[in-house]
Amino acid sequence: MHQSKLLLTTLWVAISLCAGAARGAEPVKIRVSWIAPITNWASILLERTDLARHQGQSYVLEPVRYVGTPQMITALANGELEIANLAFSTLPIAIQNAGLDDLRVIADELQDGVDGYYSQEYMVLADGPIRKIEDLKGKVVATVAAGAAVDVAMRTMLRRHGLEDKRDYAMIEAPLPTMRAMLAEKKADLVPVVLPFALDPELRRIARPLFLNRDVVGVTQLLVWTARQSFLDKNREAMIDFAEDTLRITRWFLDPANHNEVMAIAGRVTKQPPERFDWPFTKRDYYHAPDMVPDLDALQKNVAMMKDLGFVTTSVDVKRYSDLGIFEAAAKRLK
Repeated sequence: MHQSKLLLTTLWVAISLCAGAARGAEPVKIRVSWIAPITNWASILLERTDLARHQGQSYVLEPVRYVGTPQMITALANGELEIANLAFSTLPIAIQNAGLDDLRVIADELQDGVDGYYSQEYMVLADGPIRKIEDLKGKVVATVAAGAAVDVAMRTMLRRHGLEDKRDYAMIEAPLPTMRAMLAEKKADLVPVVLPFALDPELRRIARPLFLNRDVVGVTQLLVWTARQSFLDKNREAMIDFAEDTLRITRWFLDPANHNEVMAIAGRVTKQPPERFDWPFTKRDYYHAPDMVPDLDALQKNVAMMKDLGFVTTSVDVKRYSDLGIFEAAAKRLK
């Protein structure tokens, strides 16, 4: 009897210690990158922390802004970022050129060119001399960074019309928010524009689209959430909690019944009049896949352009570099 009591006491102490350790465990820090306000989920997730039931418990979200997706590759490699919203163009560069062989696609951020939704525009001055793509010979083209999604789309379209970088035109780099000024000041003859900057009334006054992203490749899995497998394996339960909260929040933003509140949030985040934001999460916006499920077939076609342009040496099998189970598990919780 004495031995049984001793065994039970020992077992109770062990369970108590384990429970105490679990309660004392620090929440997992999840740093998620973003570039464009409102357009990127990470820029607005903390606006609805009331829907993030696990925030501060199993994880802590920290949105981090970057100029472009190429800079996120370095951050991933250095352990400065847990989730990067990489473009289709930077995904194979990260895997092959940066050696991030354990990088995995985990969710959709947004898609371009889906029928009835917005497609990125490549713009010239409305009253300028550029009337067709061939007119760009000898001109200056602005890009965000070599290998960025807008960069790849522009190079591909210009190549189709017989124009090659350095031989037929010059490329300069500039942040996306400055593209209107680059065009207005005639520092560039062609600029890429993305939401929300594409709806700038002043830009619309001086510029017109020369071609659209969908003209280049059709549907584009433009941005995807990616994370390293080592991080996912170590923190899977916390990541499912985070995915659950994320899906709850994104569903709220995508619900037309909340549109007026979304406009108010967008105005507050960007410090602009809310009435300018009647477009987010409508047909005037990019396509956001339900439950953040990416289009891997489209992504496979998209990354093929990277090999064609010489940014990577071999094709990347995107299904091999995907782990959709975390968001699938989170979606099941919400049914």
